[in-house]
Amino acid sequence: MQLDSALLTRLAPWGFDSSQLDAFAARCSQPASSNAVKGTLTPPAKEDVRALPEKGTPEHARLSALGRAALDRNEVGVIILAGGMATRFGGVVKAVVPVIEGRTFLQLKLDDVRKVSATAPVYVMSSFTTHERLEQHVRELGATHTFVFPQFVSVRLTPKGELFKEPSDGDVSPYATGHGDLTFAFRRSGLLANFRAAGGKLLMMSNVDNLGASLDPCVIGAHLDKPGVALSAEVVRKAKGDKGGAPARLDGVPQIIEGFRFPESFDQDSIPVFNTNTFVMDAAAIDRDFALPFYRVEKKVEGATAIQFERLVGELTAFLPSTFLEVPREGAPSRFLPAKDPEELASRLETIRLAVNR
Repeated sequence: MQLDSALLTRLAPWGFDSSQLDAFAARCSQPASSNAVKGTLTPPAKEDVRALPEKGTPEHARLSALGRAALDRNEVGVIILAGGMATRFGGVVKAVVPVIEGRTFLQLKLDDVRKVSATAPVYVMSSFTTHERLEQHVRELGATHTFVFPQFVSVRLTPKGELFKEPSDGDVSPYATGHGDLTFAFRRSGLLANFRAAGGKLLMMSNVDNLGASLDPCVIGAHLDKPGVALSAEVVRKAKGDKGGAPARLDGVPQIIEGFRFPESFDQDSIPVFNTNTFVMDAAAIDRDFALPFYRVEKKVEGATAIQFERLVGELTAFLPSTFLEVPREGAPSRFLPAKDPEELASRLETIRLAVNR
């Protein structure tokens, strides 16, 4: 696909890959059913999912000590996902939206880290729409040991595989290619190499809008307590109407299967928990390229149908030995308090207040 030099120059800082766009164009006519998994799919085995021990129990104290020791050895870093398209809060970058007492999403996440560790490095994944504002906000906060790096970009296509032009101005329509960019973008930035060179071993990743996902030594310890596991994914008990990815076994391999990938014949209610997109990962294990698939997604842009392709960070579980940690969902102990839009933020605000002050 021929793209003009001005567009290529505009997209180059964000890791745009024109050959990748050609591959996307060839897949635009694929049916949605092509996303469904192939193979033998079963609910997770009993040993795949374990519960985070309650605070005050001997097991909680034991695991917390393991995690605290790793933090004290400066082996733990934090990744905050704050990329995307900045559309759900009226075009404002969500990370800089005030939540409690004027403190923004990002400020609350950074304050949480600093309550646990004064020096743990924090890596904020941005996008072409959020990067400049996030860098500015980090400076405004005077945040130390905090680094911002961008995920990748591509441009939307028509269902026929041609360049999609926005109806209002005829311009191309860039988009961020999904949080599955994480390991690729982190490596490209050089920050992963720097972290490992400084003795870093573990990375805790969460969404900027999940203020329940604190840096908890017990969670770090739970990961360390499973030798041979490279990734621990937090899950919570399902409630009525919940949709999204969930742990399952595909051809015997424990991994997260995204909701849209379950075949219609599979009973998703047979899996009682689902993915929260909070992980602990071994830095050495993610320091390589993965064959993460891109999925075809239809979007409405000014009423017109556009096609984009995204990859998902949860699918690292298909490539790395993984385990699933069931964490609290309700009340002050909750580790799952997403606020995807202003309405959800308003409905969760009191619980979020309890969680950030625990």
